[in-house]
Amino acid sequence: MSDETPASAFFDVRPHERRIAALMAGYFFLVITSFWILKPLKKTLFIGHYHASSSFELLGQSYTASEAELLAKVSNMVVAAIAAITFSLLSRKLRRERLSIVFTAFFIVSYGIFALALEHPSSLAVWSFYLFGDLFSTLMVAAFFSFLNDSVSPDGAKRLYGIVGFGGVAGGVFGSTAVSAWIGSLSLVAWLGVTTVLGVLILAVAWAAGREYERTAGSSARADSRRSEDRERASPKPDEPPALAGVGLIFGSTYLLSIVAIVGIYEIVSTIVDFQFTTSIIEFSRSDAERNQAFATVYATTNWLSMFVQLFLTSFIMRRFGMFTALLVLPCSIALASLCFMARPSLVLGGALSVSDNAFSYSINQSTKEALYVPTSVAEKYQAKAFIDMFVQRFAKALGVGIGLIASIYFGGAEGVRSLSYFVLPALGIWAAAAAYAGRRFVALEAERSPQGDGHD
Repeated sequence: MSDETPASAFFDVRPHERRIAALMAGYFFLVITSFWILKPLKKTLFIGHYHASSSFELLGQSYTASEAELLAKVSNMVVAAIAAITFSLLSRKLRRERLSIVFTAFFIVSYGIFALALEHPSSLAVWSFYLFGDLFSTLMVAAFFSFLNDSVSPDGAKRLYGIVGFGGVAGGVFGSTAVSAWIGSLSLVAWLGVTTVLGVLILAVAWAAGREYERTAGSSARADSRRSEDRERASPKPDEPPALAGVGLIFGSTYLLSIVAIVGIYEIVSTIVDFQFTTSIIEFSRSDAERNQAFATVYATTNWLSMFVQLFLTSFIMRRFGMFTALLVLPCSIALASLCFMARPSLVLGGALSVSDNAFSYSINQSTKEALYVPTSVAEKYQAKAFIDMFVQRFAKALGVGIGLIASIYFGGAEGVRSLSYFVLPALGIWAAAAAYAGRRFVALEAERSPQGDGHD
């Protein structure tokens, strides 16, 4: 520690890691730029479609635009289950950049299809595009982190994830700022043309990152990783149904169960917070233009704050204070914003709820949560992680949707969304307990899976 400079507390990339770190940061930048272009587009298209028609009708029940969006999130469970099975199947044959290339090619083709379908959008096209936007984040982010987690050591994760994650946060700033500036100047079809170009760039950078990984595979860290892979290659069971492969691994590991708790509770809380935010925008804005600008402004603010946190705090906190402290940042941020919103619901505090969630979720929390997978086996990195990232996330979202709808039906308006904070705060306490266990187990697994140890939880 005596040789450490002040700058290395924030930026500690070894010479042999610089190219792969830069490429993975660029890869993540392109993925998240695409995501933050698609997110406000799908949301404003969906909200605008049903707000213009006053309500969404289903089985004789009328739903407002924000309630209809909650139902769309429930529908994502079906899409997520199919995605989890597909990801699990493909990951048995394809790893690292090969898996990324297959999914990227799929989305490039899909952009062309939606460019035609959304020129005069029907309700089916609006719903499909909303689900497609979530599918993009589900598959592309999962493929990226599976590639990254499969390419670094636990120590490397604590040092590099701040820099690599900064690429994603910078992509969020770039994408959301671009949409905020030009949302009224470019058509939806034109934006899909932009995401198509970004998709082609993702293909090129993912391929280059894969080549760089192979080039540096002879280093000691990569050699340790490859020896570990050889020992674990028998872990996946080819005859096991792909939908169940991840489930068996999860229930056989208390460490993975703690990650399930962290992910699941976050998704429930985040869904509720997003519903509070969306309802606040609808309740307190006066026109479509003000509503669209509010969405864009909150997203841009979120990503600028995320960029600062990711660049200056993520690696610093992970290395100096440990995984548990890093995992606590997000629940503490949401708790503070929820207390303020409970006291006085408003447009500004509704936006603050969203910022308190996403600014830290897409920066320090994501990097720390993903780093938890680094000391796990190859099967856990792909099979278990796919199930958690796709099915557990969507199932938890559905629970959050149910809670939001119940509060909306029985209370309604601003008072209904305000009451949801009474559920959020106790859930944050459970989240913190799971984070404490995961942080302790990460330290133990890191020691076990070092060259001196070969343990596995």
